[in-house]
Amino acid sequence: MIDLNFFFQIGEWIGTAAFAVSGAMIAIDSGTDIFGVMVLAVVTALGGGTMRDVFIGHFPPRMFSSSNYVALACVCALTVFVLARIYKERYLAREKLVEQVNNVFDAIGLGVFAVSGARIGVEAGFGGNTFLVTFLGMITAVGGGMLRDVLIKEIPFVLKKRVYAVAAIAGALCYALMAEHGMSTVWAYSAGWAVTVVLRLLATVFRWDLPKAL
Repeated sequence: MIDLNFFFQIGEWIGTAAFAVSGAMIAIDSGTDIFGVMVLAVVTALGGGTMRDVFIGHFPPRMFSSSNYVALACVCALTVFVLARIYKERYLAREKLVEQVNNVFDAIGLGVFAVSGARIGVEAGFGGNTFLVTFLGMITAVGGGMLRDVLIKEIPFVLKKRVYAVAAIAGALCYALMAEHGMSTVWAYSAGWAVTVVLRLLATVFRWDLPKAL
């Protein structure tokens, strides 16, 4: 018998670590110091969940109720920073490979938080409101990245490239619909995660973008 709480906790640890690594890589590429790398990693990993908690009135937001996730994000950020500093020349020389690794971590984090945000919406009593549950999944997945990009004075990635939010919406909606129709929570979680990750990676590989006016 699967312990669902443990299953979801493992997923959130993986998502937190993945987004923290992704945020740290982008922070390093932007030229921030070690404190900046750690702050941006934490914001990327936990900012979306904090925004979600504010929307549903959960105070204080979960990141302030437990320091474990903040600590995990900081450890991941520090590890990336130390490796980049020690192997600086290799890190810079393999910029394309670093970007590809970052995309994979980003896709994993996006999938985990799209479905975990939707799951928290359902557990908060909003299971009958598919739109709200999907929105909560989407904001959990992309909110941290948007805050990170604003802090480094970039147009949020979600607003300009690679059907980013669309992938999160698809995964969250998949979870919401499966949960609404009584499907196994584990299957709904896994399917929503897979949909998001596959769309995100396919969009990266094939350079899928939404239409622009100019």
